[in-house]
Amino acid sequence: MGLQTVFRAVIMGAPGSGKGTVSSRIAQSFALKHLSSGDMLRANIEAKTDLGLLMKSCIDQGQLVPDDVISRLVLSSLRGLEQTSWLLDGFPRTVAQADALDSVYDVDSVINLDVPSQTIRERLTSRWVHLPSGRVYNIDFNPPKKPGLDDVTGEPLIQRDDDSPETVSRRLKDYERQTQPVLEYYSRSKGVLETFSGTETNKIWPHVHAFLARKIPGNQQAMGKA
Repeated sequence: MGLQTVFRAVIMGAPGSGKGTVSSRIAQSFALKHLSSGDMLRANIEAKTDLGLLMKSCIDQGQLVPDDVISRLVLSSLRGLEQTSWLLDGFPRTVAQADALDSVYDVDSVINLDVPSQTIRERLTSRWVHLPSGRVYNIDFNPPKKPGLDDVTGEPLIQRDDDSPETVSRRLKDYERQTQPVLEYYSRSKGVLETFSGTETNKIWPHVHAFLARKIPGNQQAMGKA
């Protein structure tokens, strides 16, 4: 068996693009450690670290967490993973963050999930939640047995503010404005961007799997198949 090569990847996609599902499948199929910047942020806030307190202060005041603070958070979490293959989710979101990552690590591949805005709007605005349990329903493909009520408790379902049509449209515009320069950075400057387009995660996934199967050394691929 040859020497194992470390593989580092970033996954990008708008809210509702299926990024979470694809990330978990990549981690399972190719033995990459899935690292979510949102999880890192929450863990640091809960642990009351210096960075966590700084970020909580920004969030409580309704301010965006500065690029350098987010970058320090993620890079400190990556420390000690030099011999680990990973998939970074939720970072970088700006060119400044991409520069910070690039100054320490060479990213081998950036996977971009390109799902039409209309598809994402339909997915998110069809989503209803039973808050106490966290059970999620989708009116189109996973509806509750009785409209508006949780299957288990019979309690009312609600639609999160984040999933209202107006909020979804605003989030998608914000995402596009913020991340388009990052996609161009990885495409033009680095040549590592790979975009996968489609409207269904289960149809996009086989293409992502085939791409990574070519890119990642065979001895790193787990037993899981597409």
